[in-house]
Amino acid sequence: MERRTFLQQSTLAAAGFFIKPSFGGELPVVRIPEGQRKFKSKSVEKMIREVRTNIGNKEMGWLFENCFPNTLDTTVEFDIIGGKPDTYVITGDIDAMWLRDSSAQVYPYLSLTKDDKDLQQLIRGVIHRQAKCILKDPYANAFYKNESKVSEWKETDITDMKPGIHERKWEIDSLCYPIRLGFGYWMETKDTSPFDDEWLEAMRLVLKTFKEQQRKEGDGPYSFQRKTSWATDGVPLGGYGYPTKKVGLIHSMFRPSDDATIYPFLIPSNLFALSSLRNLRTLLEALGKGKELIPSCFALENDLIKALGEYAIVNHHTYGQVFAYEVDGFGNHTFMDDANVPSLLALPYLQSPGFAGDLSVLHPDKKGYMVYQNTRRAVLSEANPFYFKGKAGEGVGGPHVGVNMIWPLSIIVRGLTSHDSQETALCLKMLQNSHAGTGFMHEAFHKDDAAKFTRKWFAWANTLFGEFVLKTYRERPALLS
Repeated sequence: MERRTFLQQSTLAAAGFFIKPSFGGELPVVRIPEGQRKFKSKSVEKMIREVRTNIGNKEMGWLFENCFPNTLDTTVEFDIIGGKPDTYVITGDIDAMWLRDSSAQVYPYLSLTKDDKDLQQLIRGVIHRQAKCILKDPYANAFYKNESKVSEWKETDITDMKPGIHERKWEIDSLCYPIRLGFGYWMETKDTSPFDDEWLEAMRLVLKTFKEQQRKEGDGPYSFQRKTSWATDGVPLGGYGYPTKKVGLIHSMFRPSDDATIYPFLIPSNLFALSSLRNLRTLLEALGKGKELIPSCFALENDLIKALGEYAIVNHHTYGQVFAYEVDGFGNHTFMDDANVPSLLALPYLQSPGFAGDLSVLHPDKKGYMVYQNTRRAVLSEANPFYFKGKAGEGVGGPHVGVNMIWPLSIIVRGLTSHDSQETALCLKMLQNSHAGTGFMHEAFHKDDAAKFTRKWFAWANTLFGEFVLKTYRERPALLS
């Protein structure tokens, strides 16, 4: 995604916001006016009223009202195309639809769909739109609504750019997220109507792409280079990346941050692929169609389980056995984490059907959960070069916006995956103190000054924050008092 410059404190002050950890007076109205909202959900509005009424922390309730509906308020365009619902979802301040972001932006609403037919239809529209995007190009990560629009990257990117594609960075998670959304929607509603022949063809292409990017039979059809001074935007060695040993893992040339990988076997994304394949197989079995794809799911799963078990876990000199972030199959690896999801920190959030069930199989002693706990401690320490701690908070960042920048996504994910009330409370406090008076989450903020932040309108962070507050409200409401 494009990088954003700092919005300085003086700009916020001029806009009438109070730049301090929390408000001492009346909370301003910052949510977009009702008449300008893109989509209205009765179940979402009901939940907002319930949370605001029942929690004691009024600023947190205000943040929830602003952030949780932000995707619906500002980023969705709903239509009926060819007799089917169609929902185009932008990320916020970039007018393009990422497969990852669009899935993550609407996923937190799934628990509210049972009694909200309009919300169901909106999410069915996302599933349909994503299938069309995948069929257009399974290697692209971001798309335009106008399928004839030519990307601004057309002049700089050396890859097979088609009209209607905003960016063509191959990321495993781009194909995993639509599966997660479809599976989650079906689990909540038991509605099978989105999974038509077009969706099935898209899933067939997902499996084909995963297999191609195992590269057992050559480099495959995808390569990417960009004319740029940003090292994280290009792929070396002719656009195919550094050499790997073909061990069954899936190559990912970019991370979910849209930054290039160093070693092409990105472990969090390969673990996400494993979960996604299991979800797809379960869904196909329930649908009673597309059963010819099930053997391909099994074959890819078996390859991933074997290769992840052998290459994903490494020895850290301080924390013991941990999951590597990236490996090459030759024995080389990087240990770090990036705030964007999938990440090492987020592994329990994405695993399905059960956290221990997915990760324990990767360890010979069935201790995948303990390996994750070791990894978690390392990620949230100086062992992770992108873990930053300062006056404004602590959390994980990444190369995308540079050093000393903490991403609220990482604090939210830390809270979502924590079983410790004290840790959860810390995450809530840091998020409440980092909105810099705007009433919304941001892409990143400086570790020593939350008023220095990137991206004022970043719907993924907003909606995920809402999911975190809602989960806390349902499970540990005392933390919101």
